[in-house]
Amino acid sequence: MRYGALLAPALLTFVSLVLADDASDVINLTSGTFSSVDAESLILVEFFAPWCGHCKALAPHYEEAATALKGKNIKLAKVDCVDQADLCQMKGIQGYPTLKVYRNGTPTDYTGPRKADGIVAYMTKQSLPAVSEVTVANLEEFKNADNLVVVAYVASATDAPAPAYSATAEKHRDDFLFGLSTDKDAIAAAKVTPPAVVVYRKFDEPVVQYPFPILDAKDADLEDWIKELSVPTIAEVSSENYATYAQSPKPLAYLFLDPTAEHKDADIETVKAIASKYKSKMNFVWIDAIKFGDHAKALNLAEPKWPGFVIQNVAKQLKYPYDQSKEVDSDGIEAWVKAYLDGELTPQLKSEPIPDVQEENVYYLVGKEFDKVIYDDSKDVFVEFYASWCGHCKRLKPIWEDLADHYAPLKKTLTIAKMEAQENDLPPSAPFSISGFPTLKFKKAGTREFIDYEGDRSYESLVAFLEEHAVNRLDLPDEPVVSGDEHAQTPIEDDGHDEL
Repeated sequence: MRYGALLAPALLTFVSLVLADDASDVINLTSGTFSSVDAESLILVEFFAPWCGHCKALAPHYEEAATALKGKNIKLAKVDCVDQADLCQMKGIQGYPTLKVYRNGTPTDYTGPRKADGIVAYMTKQSLPAVSEVTVANLEEFKNADNLVVVAYVASATDAPAPAYSATAEKHRDDFLFGLSTDKDAIAAAKVTPPAVVVYRKFDEPVVQYPFPILDAKDADLEDWIKELSVPTIAEVSSENYATYAQSPKPLAYLFLDPTAEHKDADIETVKAIASKYKSKMNFVWIDAIKFGDHAKALNLAEPKWPGFVIQNVAKQLKYPYDQSKEVDSDGIEAWVKAYLDGELTPQLKSEPIPDVQEENVYYLVGKEFDKVIYDDSKDVFVEFYASWCGHCKRLKPIWEDLADHYAPLKKTLTIAKMEAQENDLPPSAPFSISGFPTLKFKKAGTREFIDYEGDRSYESLVAFLEEHAVNRLDLPDEPVVSGDEHAQTPIEDDGHDEL
């Protein structure tokens, strides 16, 4: 949470402008009341669908957070996108749940946790200044207010590096807690000589002072230093903090563990010693192998044997699993890490068998055939990357099949394909990674560039996209064209599949 004075409440009473459930502190918004969001200095809005499994899972946490934040004059609202379909379309909502933070009517994406305490902490941060004032009276409380806290100690708020520090704080107000102190007693209590910037952490080395010439520090220097310190030597990874690692340019090393195993802590300490040595080049985490067993399989750890170890190039989605027939010990893991960093490892690519026969007009693409099919210069290629459990993919399936049926006479110049992305890895030749399902990519004949399909997933829109982007002619023999009325989408509930 951020520390300091809360923003003053809006002068207009929001509740009188909206419809709210009697038993709920979450405000219901409609197309007729949504404009009242503009009067709020800060409000969180959830766009949801009643049939959505993830929305149902979020609901009790959202209600609990709304009640907790009510005392801080921070409001939470929701929009039913089935009942208010036009409003959600106008707001550009494409998936559920979508959460947006509105500040004086201006929206930004909510990037915080989906649990009640995480929502409360995130929105509290949003309500406070990017940089809070720190004095000797609140110094100890402020230092312990979050997992990572940054404090600048300066003689004057205008002295270097205060301007660069403030710029860094404004950029990362959602990520870290920033304070600034000109209080001589606080500076004396901190045992620093101003100017100084200090990071306080609840992990690893608890107090770290900026080690470079502070008067020359630019906002980019401070940003890089803080981000480096924000990642523990090794910590448990889950859906709550995975984004921290996914956004890092470093490879990510996973230690998969059974959290009930007696040797769990010893295994973590074994890898922690290696992580301390290579932390500047690689991030290390441990993960609950029982809860996230599907993620272990996705990283090509085929057997449920723990502990397991795998290195992932997150940017390219390349995987380097440690041989599961070997014991996970210090010497083996360090040798594996060093071989990866020295460029001596070959990624292990998962692929389904190449089908003996393609029975449908949608070409069933597997990893082993990716280069052959996708980079066929004579063809335009439109490919869907999907997951079998994904509800959105299930709704798209009949539409995608009808698209392939419609263009079936043009198979020599146009390929409509699909690939089960959790059963087949992209090869190093693919200039992209898959982060959500379904993902639709189009490659023009004779090129190596991919175009993202970002339109709605109706049959008519897919046809229009092909007509606009295909290099080869799409002239079809005279035949009935499938009507778009046959492609009405029926909601399919998400199955609560655990993902990072």
